[in-house]
Amino acid sequence: MTVGTGTAPKLGILAGGGTLPGMLAAAARGAGRGVFMVAFEGHTDPAAVTGFPHLWSRFGAAGTVIDRLKREGVGELVFAGPVRRPTLGELMPDWRTAKFIARIGTRAFGDDGLLRAIARELEGEGFRVVGLHEILRDLVTPAGPVGRLTPDAQARVDIARGVEVARGLGALDVGQGAVVQQGIVLAVEAVEGTDAMLARCAGLARTGAGGVLVKTRKPQQDRRLDLPAIGTDTVRNAHAAGLRGIAVQAGGSLIIDRAGVAAEADRLGLFVVGVEVPE
Repeated sequence: MTVGTGTAPKLGILAGGGTLPGMLAAAARGAGRGVFMVAFEGHTDPAAVTGFPHLWSRFGAAGTVIDRLKREGVGELVFAGPVRRPTLGELMPDWRTAKFIARIGTRAFGDDGLLRAIARELEGEGFRVVGLHEILRDLVTPAGPVGRLTPDAQARVDIARGVEVARGLGALDVGQGAVVQQGIVLAVEAVEGTDAMLARCAGLARTGAGGVLVKTRKPQQDRRLDLPAIGTDTVRNAHAAGLRGIAVQAGGSLIIDRAGVAAEADRLGLFVVGVEVPE
């Protein structure tokens, strides 16, 4: 796996769910780079931080997290893995988090707006926020099929419709994905995430050719933050929902374990394809 290092400073990983934070930490360490992880209670898988120096924290403890990152000598920060957006009641903010919330007010309604505000705050503390695609370059979705199968004419029409819908959602900072079957939009992604959206689709499918999951980057999205991603679980969930394929934005999304995704898609009879999306 290609890892951007050079003379890169110590990397701080803000770890969400799934295997990606641990994969990133292992790759960075393997390239000789120092790593420190911040794990979030109720979100980070303990296995992802096992064996790496780390801090467990709740979302509302920004002061503790920032102070610890500085003591650890972290120079660059990266967001890795999905998180469920907490309510203000769940945050129980410390004084630094409370000041941040008061400062942004209602300007950060959606996930992209909130993440941009967090990134600006971290950069104001002297850290450089970098994107996963700058570190794990092999994760970036290539153009074309990932696996043996390719979309047919109907699937290509559904993909085009899905791109249109997903980009519209993204422009409103709502979500990154949609499911389209034979031109009909079965579901769109919001706060529930891709897997929950796919679970809804199982009872909505029409007869005939199955639908397509489409995921694209939000038009205004900072490429360093929350790029759309799929993995082997996405393929299995798409299959369980009766879909026949997945299309993700080439160069603007991530595929976690590309070889595994290709093998699982081939096994289940789904296509996975990277599609060019006009900016």
